[in-house]
Amino acid sequence: MNSVIEAINHRRSTRCFEEKPVPKEVLNMIVEAGNQAPYTSMTRSQPWRFVVVQDQAFKQKLFQTTFPIWKQSIEGMKTISLELYEMAMSLYNAMEEPKDVVYYNAPAIVFVIGPADNAVSCALACENIMIAAESLGLGSCYVGFGAMVKGNTEVTQTLELKADEAIYGPILLGYPKVNPPTEVATALEKIGPNKKDAQIKWIYP
Repeated sequence: MNSVIEAINHRRSTRCFEEKPVPKEVLNMIVEAGNQAPYTSMTRSQPWRFVVVQDQAFKQKLFQTTFPIWKQSIEGMKTISLELYEMAMSLYNAMEEPKDVVYYNAPAIVFVIGPADNAVSCALACENIMIAAESLGLGSCYVGFGAMVKGNTEVTQTLELKADEAIYGPILLGYPKVNPPTEVATALEKIGPNKKDAQIKWIYP
């Protein structure tokens, strides 16, 4: 099979990583793939920039900022969707310490940052990053909760986040854990993707 198609077909969200750093040259290759994404003609140049986080102390600040938001949101699911609440809590309870249920203790976090009105172009860069990671044997995960950091001034200053910018992702990167604990593996299986066949309407000449 074509290697690009194979990477696209095999990519799945990774939420359990090995405690193994990703070499800088590999991360640079992946981010450069994101930089090669297409963008809208109105932009005339790449609208995005990237911040790659590997520092453990800063990752802890990110978690401390976003975990209360995650917790409040999950608690709210009790009345909206008990099934989703139970799935989320099943994984949280199964996780080993430290229980980072937002960034999943990923070795690297890539923030794709760009104009708030350029979501389409920046999303294309995110997709390139995840496909490139898969092709190089890494796992990735797009985490929406991970972008909810604007309430922490220290974090936004470190990211150099401007008022008219938004975070797309961030994207977690790392080597997937080969043999996660049984409880974690079971919880991850429950929240796995439910892929369906493409719905296609063919219009022939």
